[in-house]
Amino acid sequence: MIRTISDLRTRLAEARGADRPGGAARVALVSTLGALHDGHVDLIRTARERADLVVVSTFVNPLRFRTAEETAAYPRTPDADADLLDELGIDLVFAPTAGEFLPAGTATTRVSAGDLGLRYEGRTRPFYFDGVLTVEAKLFHLIRPDVAVYGERDLQREFLVRRMIRDLDFGIETALVPTVRAEDGLPISSRVGLLEPADRRAAAKLPVALEAAASNADLGVDSCIAAAQSSLMGEPRIGLEYLSVVDPETFLPVDDGHRGRAIALIAATVGGHRFIDNAEISLR
Repeated sequence: MIRTISDLRTRLAEARGADRPGGAARVALVSTLGALHDGHVDLIRTARERADLVVVSTFVNPLRFRTAEETAAYPRTPDADADLLDELGIDLVFAPTAGEFLPAGTATTRVSAGDLGLRYEGRTRPFYFDGVLTVEAKLFHLIRPDVAVYGERDLQREFLVRRMIRDLDFGIETALVPTVRAEDGLPISSRVGLLEPADRRAAAKLPVALEAAASNADLGVDSCIAAAQSSLMGEPRIGLEYLSVVDPETFLPVDDGHRGRAIALIAATVGGHRFIDNAEISLR
């Protein structure tokens, strides 16, 4: 469990310098906020398949949150995280304090996600993606991974990170891992376990809405969205924030003439907790 940037650099240099058949070690990064669950396990296993050396960061990024109180409220399970990462045989775990990783605090220099960072997730949290990209860029700079691994549930994040990699010439590959879901279809996350039973049943309608969108995709984008909205009607526990269909190449809303692959995005608040999900659909 590495706490300081200097120790991280030292350990990475040692690991990269070790004698290995075939040359230098290939490095994979899995960046998390801790509170690890089965979804993270899949990311780590994919990272192990793609690289010789796996680095997992468990940094609760304060730039992703609106206030210090929200940052403090984020669930933390450091002992359980350490046990799981040890069980998985992770090579390096980077768990710095906020003061170590962001010495200037929230006044730090930031990477801008641009206009696309203000859509969808950024509509209600305009600061969010700038914070995500800033910390991700710093991790890339420090760790210099060959590949960074992300989950499909955070598809907008992965799109923006991939664009940052291209635009800033980081020279890093990305790997995308399918969403791990519970039996009721909800993506596994730290928030799912906090729901009361009635709220959980309501939240389970979100993936159903995405299924409805996919089932009506052959009728066009308007029918696709209408079907998804209809499946949520009559559920007062769901506070829908957005439901959009986007082009996976641009992450902008598709027009009526779009044909082929598209992504349906949904975000809602249930029981005081916010959930996001998505599904690939085919418009014909």
